[in-house]
Amino acid sequence: MTAAISIFWASGFLIAYTYVLYPMLLFFASAVVQAARDWQYLNSRRDRRRAAIPQDAPPRITLIVPAHNEEQRLPDKIANIRSLDYPADRLHVIFVSDGSTDDTNDILSAAKDENIDVVLLPDRQGKATALNEAVARANSDILVFSDAATLFARDALRKLVRHFVHPDVGVVCGALQFQGTRESDETEGTYWKYECMLRLLESRMGINLQASGAIYALRRSCYVPLHRTVLLDDFVIPMQARSLGYRVVHDPEAVAIDFAAPSVEGEFTRRVRLAVGSFRQLRHFIGMHLDPATYLAFLSHKVLRWILPFSMIGLLASNWALWESPFYRTIMVAQLGFYGWAAAGFVLRKSLSRIRFALLGYYLVAIHLAFLVGLVRFLFARQEGTWQQVG
Repeated sequence: MTAAISIFWASGFLIAYTYVLYPMLLFFASAVVQAARDWQYLNSRRDRRRAAIPQDAPPRITLIVPAHNEEQRLPDKIANIRSLDYPADRLHVIFVSDGSTDDTNDILSAAKDENIDVVLLPDRQGKATALNEAVARANSDILVFSDAATLFARDALRKLVRHFVHPDVGVVCGALQFQGTRESDETEGTYWKYECMLRLLESRMGINLQASGAIYALRRSCYVPLHRTVLLDDFVIPMQARSLGYRVVHDPEAVAIDFAAPSVEGEFTRRVRLAVGSFRQLRHFIGMHLDPATYLAFLSHKVLRWILPFSMIGLLASNWALWESPFYRTIMVAQLGFYGWAAAGFVLRKSLSRIRFALLGYYLVAIHLAFLVGLVRFLFARQEGTWQQVG
């Protein structure tokens, strides 16, 4: 009984800390930091706004877009790049086709702009290899990474690169807005808003560690060639920059549009892959040289989420063992209600998608279950670095 009580409270605390207490800590800490910056500005009268970059001579940048079988998205991507508000003579674009077997190579080869280079890899080697190939061919000190399906706002590049006037900035993360189905809007869309809030608060604290691979910029000196088995390049690269002493900045004004998986099932597949990549890199992450506050953010925002499925199982199992107590029985009923909500979302997902938040319980259980599946695959499957589309 003592063991069950200990497991119950430890598991409950980890769940509450990850999704409630840590965001609250971030909110109040960032408010104090922001107030201190305002006070410093009022006293010193120094301009603490972002420095502007010259409109007529912005820095040279290289936009890198890896692709595998993206024939449906590439025409829009190429048109989007041509429409960006950035001088063509200052923008170098590199597309890397990673062993594509559809019409991707033909579409890219037909893009004859002078500032667009195309690399066609004959065999599928993985996204990490594609990125390494592109960076090796880049001719600028600022790299911008994007996905073939992502459409940048017209001024997104200017918003990203303006931060690099500060020599301590190594990574600038843009903000994604998702387009998808009603189901994805009510599940992944809701969760993504919560995630963006955490990233913004962490950025204000100077402890942000992650980017979205769909839109982020990097100082080239921060890039360390990726091992071919790396799956989470948009987490590994910012972590490497932080370990080198550079800041990772989140800019909510640098906007891009991406397309969410149309269903929770599709998001589950993506999350399994993320879990495999997370566990694969965990030892490498822990060994990096980071300041204590950044380590706390890494543990709170990432590591605890990776192990949270075990906390959920521990909470449910220990709660069942404590059923005789009225207090624990009440918590058990609440837990069963939550999982019943999730089960109803799974069974009735088509009809419930019209009701706001009705599928959120199903989504939350699914993404945590995905980490359990990802752990099993990490332990027993061979390592590979290729990536698949999720639909």
